Amino acid sequence: MDQSLLEVNDLTKIFGEASQKQKKQVVALQHFNAVISGTTPKIITIAGESGSGKSTLANLILGFIKPSFGTIMYKGQDVSSFDKGEMLTYRREVQAVFQDPYSIYNPYYCVEHIFDIAMHNFKLTDDKQKKRDLIEDALNLVGLKGENVLRNYPHQLSGGQLQRVMIARAYMLKPNLIIADEPVSMIDVSLRAMILEIMMKLKDEYGISFIYITHDFSTAYQISDEIYLLYHGMTVEKGNTVKVINNPHHLYTKDLIASIPTIDEKWEGHIEVTEDLESDRGQLKPTPTFMEVEPKHWAVLS
Repeated sequence: MDQSLLEVNDLTKIFGEASQKQKKQVVALQHFNAVISGTTPKIITIAGESGSGKSTLANLILGFIKPSFGTIMYKGQDVSSFDKGEMLTYRREVQAVFQDPYSIYNPYYCVEHIFDIAMHNFKLTDDKQKKRDLIEDALNLVGLKGENVLRNYPHQLSGGQLQRVMIARAYMLKPNLIIADEPVSMIDVSLRAMILEIMMKLKDEYGISFIYITHDFSTAYQISDEIYLLYHGMTVEKGNTVKVINNPHHLYTKDLIASIPTIDEKWEGHIEVTEDLESDRGQLKPTPTFMEVEPKHWAVLS
């Protein structure tokens, strides 16, 4: 029997529940379920508009926030029960690439610092030559050379270079899963294909699975195997990416796909959520709009 790499069961996050002063509760994620195979690497897309719960899901899996209820199982074990050593292993094997390549880095240190910190925190090696070899191998994978980037400060590199460095850092730790939260949304369009190609290479040649968070159906269509579409924290449609995009069943999915501009058509409209869409025949319950706030990731890497 195939043991799952990651299994998310009934995962729910409600903000405002612990505050006596705050009268309203905001349901950011509702009853989310997903399984990632432990034998067949996949790229799984989590799609939806801003405030749909995508980044909340990423932050829950990465352990930045705790769920209100539900479980995250890694290799058959509940992540919430991990001791210090098990959690360190989990953090090494489940890595992240974030949206804004400029906010990730501590501006007071050169780029080499993020590799040094990773080496130290995860005790990869103390040998200087082995350190250098590991870093160069990771940078070569993403099309960079150490001599061109390591001694530079973040502001001296482009967004595409910084994002590739972050992918290299994640790869250096030999993870089983990478959470890629909007990794190409702030990258020049000419470099997006390169980032996506690197992700596919990591999956196909190195067996690394991805949770790819995006609002871009075109890139999801190109690289992902499965897709989960979120609306106000709820999964409204899921399945094989090509099948879902080519033949959507849910009204919300249809509206999102119909809103994508084509080359011969200028997009001039916007999606309007009607009462019929909100209720979905009684299945969907509207919740307040939730604006997700990213943690200060570079502080973690400093």
